[in-house]
Amino acid sequence: MQNDDLKSLVTQMYDDLLNYIDLEENTTKEQVVEYLKDAVNVLESLNEDEIDSIKHAKLAFTNAYKEIASKSISSYKDTSGKFKELTQMHEKTLNECHEQHINLPKLTKKFDDIQQHMNDEVIKANSIISQLTQQVKQLEETTQIDALTKVFNRRALIKYLEKICSTKRENYNPHLLILDIDDFKLVNDTHGHIAGDKILIFIANILKKTLRDGDKIFRYGGEEFVIILNRIDDAKCSSITLRLLELVRQNKLIYKGKNIQVTTSIGATKYRTGDTPDAFIARADAALYRAKVSGKNRMFSEV
Repeated sequence: MQNDDLKSLVTQMYDDLLNYIDLEENTTKEQVVEYLKDAVNVLESLNEDEIDSIKHAKLAFTNAYKEIASKSISSYKDTSGKFKELTQMHEKTLNECHEQHINLPKLTKKFDDIQQHMNDEVIKANSIISQLTQQVKQLEETTQIDALTKVFNRRALIKYLEKICSTKRENYNPHLLILDIDDFKLVNDTHGHIAGDKILIFIANILKKTLRDGDKIFRYGGEEFVIILNRIDDAKCSSITLRLLELVRQNKLIYKGKNIQVTTSIGATKYRTGDTPDAFIARADAALYRAKVSGKNRMFSEV
């Protein structure tokens, strides 16, 4: 990896941090620390493989959503200022009515002008909202990073599986795991959706700290993660899978002073010659189903 690439990424992180501090009225030490932790996680995840390039690291750390939010706040401040001016015009008009005899045509004209200004500002605000919504939609359609967990998303998974399925290989076929958080809906109903988000981040961090640089982690959807283990045999795949189950069991999440016990179920398979991305995933999904109906908190393999 070139020094210029790393310097470019670190420079972006530094500029983003300064912009973040400038945008916040009262930035706390904890917010800066959290920001720097995210930066460290991004840098630690870098390797030479294509999907982990500097480009994707920048996507993981993109300031695009923050920029859109900033534009939105700025536009609303502008609109608020306009309405403040209109309110002052309104007040001035009313005061004039108290100070002199009412000139009905003149008064009507002033109120018509105020109404027209208000209509114009509403139209402008709606146009800005529409533009910002479209920008967010475009970002969601192009990014390959899950915004919550900072691992790759489903779109990146499909592209990566297409690459796997189109590449001829002789040994060490990739293994695919689908990890599902047990009773996730119950956790959300009991502790709230913020606790659910914390659990997803908790699981993602365990996966990132445990797996090798060459392995890939994707958020597949909801409470499911897909893991691609590269260059291992069947026995090693089983060993890694059992270790992940044990690590999740042992590490309790503390939320609002309460321990939340989290367990997962995992379905495993490996690539077979001729597999399509759908067939590859479907086999692991069938294994996951077997693990779930067998009592959860365990793994099942369709190797």
